[in-house]
Amino acid sequence: MKYPIVKPFLPDLLHYQSHISDIFQRNWLTNNGPCVEMLTEKLKGYLGVEHLLLVANGTLALHVAYQTMSITKTITTPFTFAATSGALRLQNIQMRFSDVCDKTFNLDPKKVKEQDLEWADSLVPVHVFGNPCDVNAIQSLAEKYNLKVIYDAAHCFGSEYQGQSLLNFGDCATLSLHATKMFHSVEGGAIIFKHQADFEKAKKIINFGQNQSQLPVLVGTNAKMSEMHAAMGLSVFESVDLIMSHRRALQQEYIKQLTEYVDLQEHAIGAEFNGAYMPTLLKNQDELLYLKQKLEDNGIQTRRYFYPCLSDLDTYAKSVAMPNARSISSRILCLPMYYDLSFEDVGIICNIVKSILTNFRQKV
Repeated sequence: MKYPIVKPFLPDLLHYQSHISDIFQRNWLTNNGPCVEMLTEKLKGYLGVEHLLLVANGTLALHVAYQTMSITKTITTPFTFAATSGALRLQNIQMRFSDVCDKTFNLDPKKVKEQDLEWADSLVPVHVFGNPCDVNAIQSLAEKYNLKVIYDAAHCFGSEYQGQSLLNFGDCATLSLHATKMFHSVEGGAIIFKHQADFEKAKKIINFGQNQSQLPVLVGTNAKMSEMHAAMGLSVFESVDLIMSHRRALQQEYIKQLTEYVDLQEHAIGAEFNGAYMPTLLKNQDELLYLKQKLEDNGIQTRRYFYPCLSDLDTYAKSVAMPNARSISSRILCLPMYYDLSFEDVGIICNIVKSILTNFRQKV
């Protein structure tokens, strides 16, 4: 493909090798080494968060967050990646879906049924594509029904809302640092906690439930980030401002060129976006399939992100009607977005998209 859907950012090789050389000299490869500690402090400062815990990947971040919050019955969105619900299922946490807003693609607080709120002990909303949920309405529901709020914020590195990091909302928020994300450590994740006590509990959970005396006082797992992965994070961090500013600008260029041809996600007022994705919403699935194939014929890779919606899968739910999530899932197509993409590339992609859609719509 001339234009892949994603392309990992690779930092300066010599910079990365210098970190690896230091690791070899120390012979300290894991168990909260100097690189993990350094990356933790850099990310806390950059993101404006206090209780940040690095873990081996974003899915483990969800597992640890769910366990730390001791949730047993939750309400979540069907329009998300499988990891959100998969981690719930693997922990035998009971789950009910609630539909999304057809404009923002996020869990719609107005659509959550009262009987579900009375049944649940938690909410697991997703900031889809880094777009902030209605955090104030969700917090109101949480306070009224005494619910924990765990945000799947996998897409939200650098996203801000109401003058602060989007990661600061809820009882905790999980972040993915996978290779294809805006900021990465090859494989990695992070959890941001509101309360110190939850942070301290999670630190034990990711290390087999052991306390400082290496006694397993909790049931835990091994979710620690290695020094090698933290070294990549430190190397990528040197370019983080450049990455974010360029991707934000690319996203704005896409929006400028395509706004009259496709529907776009409605962004929350007062939000600062990170340019993580470029989702487009087509008129129907036939149009989407035609566009997808024609773009591939032109060397442009796309992705139906997220398809199908989880409420349509027997794996997670059977015969659950989620009309907005189903409609969005059937019509959404993400276009290429990565640091190496140029404004000229975006112009080429957009012109091809516009030409394909114009031809298709003239035929129907």
